[in-house]
Amino acid sequence: MGRTTQIERLRNWLEVQGHGVVETGWTRSELMSSLIELAKEGNTLTRDTFSLLYATDFAERLENQVIPALRSGFIVLSDRYVYTAFARHAARGGGPEWIRGVFGFAIVPDTVLYLRTDLESLLPRVIGSKGMDYWESGMDLHLGEDLYDSFCVYQQRIIAEYEAMAKEYKFEVVDTVRRSMEEIQQDLRERIEPVVRRPRKVDVSLLDPKALDAKVER
Repeated sequence: MGRTTQIERLRNWLEVQGHGVVETGWTRSELMSSLIELAKEGNTLTRDTFSLLYATDFAERLENQVIPALRSGFIVLSDRYVYTAFARHAARGGGPEWIRGVFGFAIVPDTVLYLRTDLESLLPRVIGSKGMDYWESGMDLHLGEDLYDSFCVYQQRIIAEYEAMAKEYKFEVVDTVRRSMEEIQQDLRERIEPVVRRPRKVDVSLLDPKALDAKVER
């Protein structure tokens, strides 16, 4: 059990307290989810096309799920945010300016909870669940002789990018190594509680205001 289970528990906890909660996540847009899965089947996506597909998925969910939910007073829990795209793009050798410009229309989250892990902890969880995926293993980058070696190199790159962003964007870092699910969940709740207790104010400030010609209507 990992990130998805923790989000589900957070949602249940928030709803018990009387909060309306909307959950969203990577590749869950009605417009793009099937197309992304189809495109990934061919194993021929370029780095930039890969990022642009996910940006389209994110844009559709932002417009049709996230912003309407926030304006209606809901708490939005996002299973991964634009920082995932930043990490993946950088791990594939892309520059930060381009990918951050692509996702510049994203709104600034109230808080980012970074579940810190290491490769040693990640490996058994991945192997014991769905196994190693072509793209999550960076096989398109030819980083190793087989899927396992490539996965290790690629995920180390991803972790390094998250660690750098945690400092840059001031993530709330939650250590998951050698901790129980209950300990991690309690840590998450303690970090979220001050955020949800603050007076509700819909803030749609952009990560990069220069990335849009038209501003989001306030």
